[in-house]
Amino acid sequence: MNSVLVLKTEITSTTVEFISDYLKNEKSKTVAICNANTLVRSYRNSDIQEKINSFDIKAPDGFPVAKASKVLYKNNQKRVDGYKVFHETIKNGIDSKLSHYFYGSNEKVVTLMIKNLKKEYPEINISGYKCPPIKTYKELCEKEFVENMLEQDADVIWVALGFPKQEEFILMLKNKFILNSNIGLEWIFRLFQEPKRLFRRYLIDNFLFIIYFIKQYLSK
Repeated sequence: MNSVLVLKTEITSTTVEFISDYLKNEKSKTVAICNANTLVRSYRNSDIQEKINSFDIKAPDGFPVAKASKVLYKNNQKRVDGYKVFHETIKNGIDSKLSHYFYGSNEKVVTLMIKNLKKEYPEINISGYKCPPIKTYKELCEKEFVENMLEQDADVIWVALGFPKQEEFILMLKNKFILNSNIGLEWIFRLFQEPKRLFRRYLIDNFLFIIYFIKQYLSK
């Protein structure tokens, strides 16, 4: 897959449909849904930057990221919306009984989400979920917190632990255990939980993203 450098993150040139098929047909792959917040944090922290760039797909979620890719590289990149990736993957996997496992967030949010998903997609194959306690990503990779996930061996694991904890958790999980699952991110869980705090963060990071983008654009 082709990728382009936006700020300091290697953003994959891709589409919602491609990622949906990728999650359906591939094994042991990792997908990061990258918005302006992701790229700004990666720009300012080399450790986070290295971890994000190690994912198999870094999808350009958010208008600023997709637009930056298009302006810098004339590639007609469109936004790869995390919400659309989530739903397209579910719809795309119905016929093949693609199984889904949800890890993170809290009981109230996840059970409500599952209830709504079953209404919208009656044939969805949900193998299970886990809402772990608040721990570091290293602690969450201990067997007691991931045992059920490993036993279920779902085709796709959706992780919602907050950025960058969820990315760190995913990479450690993949390195520590043998996984046949693909692992994706669904940051919408977090927005449901903390809309005001996250709105302020995204507003600030979108501003910083523009500053860093102008710097990259002028350097070219």
